[in-house]
Amino acid sequence: MAKFTARQKTQAVQRYLGGIEGQKTIAKSIGVHPSVLLNWIHQYNHHGVRAFEKRYTTYTAEDKLKVLEYMNEQGTSIRETAALFNISSPSTISQWRSQYEAGGVDALITKKKGRPSMGKENKKPFEE
Repeated sequence: MAKFTARQKTQAVQRYLGGIEGQKTIAKSIGVHPSVLLNWIHQYNHHGVRAFEKRYTTYTAEDKLKVLEYMNEQGTSIRETAALFNISSPSTISQWRSQYEAGGVDALITKKKGRPSMGKENKKPFEE
């Protein structure tokens, strides 16, 4: 799938909100699945243009739990909850829910990826 700039996403949403073109027509013209455009529309409706600003976010276990609790208490769908919390991909919430159901709150804690760095005590002395 192609990457879209914030401007391109905003233009697509505004085309839809203009009421002249339908969701499927716009999605097909820009080369995305209609559900992707629907996500953009929901995000835009809740957060305006700020919804598409680049952000690199790591979520704490508390953040994840807060999102899941909100979804359960309010009865919102995964897609709607993602839009409300400005989470770009609803599948992220699905993963959190699966992790929580399988292992509780501890499963929501983000684990470091990759190989652990060598500590001072693990380094071999330099030999000539």
